[in-house]
Amino acid sequence: MPAFALTIFTGAFLLFQVQPLVGKYILPWFGGGPGVWTTCLLFFQLLLLGGYAYAHAVSRYLKPRTQAILHVVLLAAALASLPITPSDAWKPTAGDDPAWRILALLTASLGLPYLVLSATGPLLQAWFRRTSPGTSPYRLYALSNVGSLLALISYPVYFETNFTRLAQAQFWSWGLGFYAACCGFCAWRIWKNADGVTPSAPSAEATADIPPPTAYQRALWICLPAVASTLLLAGTNKMCLDVASIPFLWVLPLALYLLSFIISFDSPRWYSRFWFTLLLGAALIGVCLALFAGADMPIVQQVVIYSAALWVGSMICHGELYRLKPHPAHLTAFYLFIAAGGALGGLFVALVAPAIFNNYYELHLSLALLVALLLVVSTQDHPALSPRRWRVLAALLAVGAVYGADQTVTPVIAWLRTKPPALFSTVEYFWTSTQHAGLHWPVWLVAGLLAALVAWLRRRAQPLDGHRTTCGLLGLGLVGLMVVLGVQIHETSRGSLLSARNFYGVLSVQEYGQEDPSTHYRLLLHGRITHGIQFAAPERARTVTSYFGSRSGLGLALRTFPRQQNQRIGLLGLGVGTVAAYGKPGDYLRIYEIDPAVKQLAEKPFSYLATSGAKIDLVMGDGRLSLEREPPQNFDFLIMDAFSSDAVPVHLLTREAFAIYLRHLKSDGVIIVNISNRYLDLRPVVENAARAIGFQSHTIECEDGSDDEDEGAWWLYGSTFVVLSQNRAFMDNYALRNAASSTPSVPNTIPLWTDDYTSMFRVLR
Repeated sequence: MPAFALTIFTGAFLLFQVQPLVGKYILPWFGGGPGVWTTCLLFFQLLLLGGYAYAHAVSRYLKPRTQAILHVVLLAAALASLPITPSDAWKPTAGDDPAWRILALLTASLGLPYLVLSATGPLLQAWFRRTSPGTSPYRLYALSNVGSLLALISYPVYFETNFTRLAQAQFWSWGLGFYAACCGFCAWRIWKNADGVTPSAPSAEATADIPPPTAYQRALWICLPAVASTLLLAGTNKMCLDVASIPFLWVLPLALYLLSFIISFDSPRWYSRFWFTLLLGAALIGVCLALFAGADMPIVQQVVIYSAALWVGSMICHGELYRLKPHPAHLTAFYLFIAAGGALGGLFVALVAPAIFNNYYELHLSLALLVALLLVVSTQDHPALSPRRWRVLAALLAVGAVYGADQTVTPVIAWLRTKPPALFSTVEYFWTSTQHAGLHWPVWLVAGLLAALVAWLRRRAQPLDGHRTTCGLLGLGLVGLMVVLGVQIHETSRGSLLSARNFYGVLSVQEYGQEDPSTHYRLLLHGRITHGIQFAAPERARTVTSYFGSRSGLGLALRTFPRQQNQRIGLLGLGVGTVAAYGKPGDYLRIYEIDPAVKQLAEKPFSYLATSGAKIDLVMGDGRLSLEREPPQNFDFLIMDAFSSDAVPVHLLTREAFAIYLRHLKSDGVIIVNISNRYLDLRPVVENAARAIGFQSHTIECEDGSDDEDEGAWWLYGSTFVVLSQNRAFMDNYALRNAASSTPSVPNTIPLWTDDYTSMFRVLR
C-alpha cells in the first residue's frame, strides 16, 4: 500500500504542478488573456482522457506482465522527451489560430510525460486491487486529489515566488525521475505477483454476480463531470476577465474543484444532498446578484461569490457521482467516463462556446444544467432522504425561493425600463413604495397566502409529500433561474449594435443618442469595460474622447513634447483608434493589435483610423512579440494601452518588456503606460520598471470630464497614465510636473516584476 500511495501522490502532484508552470511560460506569447488558460485546461483534460483510456485498455485487455513492460517503456520515453520548456519556435505569428497553436505546442512539449502521468491514478489503482484484492481502491483516488490540490496551492504560494521558471522546470524534471522510479517499483510488484490471467478482475466466477452499470448510471457518469468542468472553466473565465490572467486566479477555481473531489471520494458522509441543495440556492442568488451588479461589485466580493458557487456546484456533481460509483471491477471504466465528461466540458467552453455565443453565456448555461441534473437525481432517488427531511428541505427551499424572487425582482424592474414608460412608472412606483428593511412585503404576502392554501388543501386530502414537493420546487426554481438569467442576458445586450466573440474575449458596439445628431455616439465594450467611444456625426468624429483627453497623461505628453512635427509613435492596443486623432500630417503611427475583431471594428463602424492625419501601419499580433522580432523603430513615443476587458496583460509590465520598449525608443523618447483600471494599483509596478531602465516617471491622474475646451464634458473619462523618459528637459516641464500626482507617503515595497515573478496580491486596491 505505501508504494502505491506514494507513486499515486507523486504523479498527481506533478500532473497539476506543471499546469500553471507551462501556462505561465506561454501566456505572454498569446496575448496574456484568459483564453490561454482555458485552452491549456482543455489540453490537460483531453490528455487526462487519453491517460484514462490507456489505463482502461491495458488493464482490461493485457496480461499483468505485459502491462508492466509497456508502462515502463512509456516511462522511459517520457523521461527521454525532457525538458518540458516550450521552444521559442512555437511563438505565434500573425494569422495563426491561437487555440490550435497552443494545443499543438503543448502536445509537442509536454504530451508524452503528461499522458503517462494521467494514467497513474486508474492504472495503479487497478494494480493495487490485484495485489490487495480485499481493500477498496477508492481512497487512493482521494489521495491523488490531495496531491493535486497540494501542487496547486504550493505553486503561487511557494514555487512561483521563490524560483525562476527555468528552475521550476528543472525541479519538475527531477520529480518525474523520482516518480518513474516509484512507478517502476510498482510495476516490479505487479510482475512479481502476476498470475498470467488476462482480465484485470480476479476471476470470472468472482465477477459473475456483479451487475453491469445501467445506461442511466453511464449517462450521469458523463453529464455530472461535464457540468462540473463547464462550471470550472466558465467561472475561471469570469474571474480572470476583469482582473488579470494570473496563476492565482487559475489555481483558486481549480483547487476548489479538486477539493470537491477529495471530500466527495473520501467518504459518503461528507456529501449531503439536503445541505448542498440549500447551499446551492444561496449560491445561485449570490451569482445572480453579482451578474446584475457587474463591475460595480467589488472584485473581492465577486471572486468570493463565484468561487463559492463553483465549489458548491462541484460538490453536488462529484457527490452525486460518488453515489453512483460501480463495483471496483468497473473502476477503470468509471474513471474513463469521468474523464470523458470533463473533456466534453472543456471542449465546449474552449472551442464550441466562442463559436456559438457572442458573450460569456456558458456560466449561465452551466448553472441551469446543474439545477436540472440535481432535479433528475432527486426525482430518481427517493430513498436518499427520509420523508421528514424531504419535507424540511421543501419548506426551506420555499423560503429561499421567496427570498430569491424578492431580491431578483429589482433587476427585472430595471429591465422594464426598456418597456412603455407608463407601464414602467406604475410598476416602479408600486415596487419602491412596498420595500421595508430590504424586503418587499407583497412578495412575502403572496407567498404566505399560497403556503396557507397548500396547507389547507393538504390537510383535507393527505399529508404533504416532501419528495414530490421538493422536486416541484426544484423545477420551479430552474424555470425562475432561466428567466432571471435570460433577463440578465437581455440587459447585457441591450443597445448593442453588433457583438463578436473570439479567443481574445467579447467585443460589443453600443449605440446611443440617435435622437440628437450632436450627441449620437458609438461605444466599444470589451467584456464590461469601455474601450473607446466616437461621435457619429462627421463634424465631431475626430473629437478626442474617453481616456485620452488633452489633460490626460497621454494628451499632456503629446502636446508638450519638444518635437511637434514628424513624430514617430508606437501604440500597443488599438481600441477604437482614438489615439490616431492626435496624428498630424507628417506623423507616423505604428499600431500593434492582437485581436482581428478589434481591427475590423476600428475600421467600421469607427473611423478614427480613416480620418487621422498621420500615416498608419497596423501590425497584427502580440505587441511584445512583434517588437521582439522587429528592428529598432526609433519611436518618439511608445504607448502601452493594451487591455483585456479591465485587465492589463501582465507580460507587458515586466522588466524584460520594458527592455524591449527601450530598444525601440529614441534616446530622448517617451514611454506612456495606461494603468487605468478598477481593481489594481499598478503605479508602483511601472515606477519600479522605470527605475530598472534608468527613466524618470510621472503619474498623472485625470478626473472625468477634465478637458481644456469642454469643462465637464461627459465623453471624457477619468484615467491614470504613467509617463516615463530619460529626457530630463521634457520631464521637468511645468505642465507635466504640475499635473503629476505627489509621491505616495507609503514607501514602495512592491518587488520589481519580471517574467519569472509577478504578484497581484500586493497591488489589489
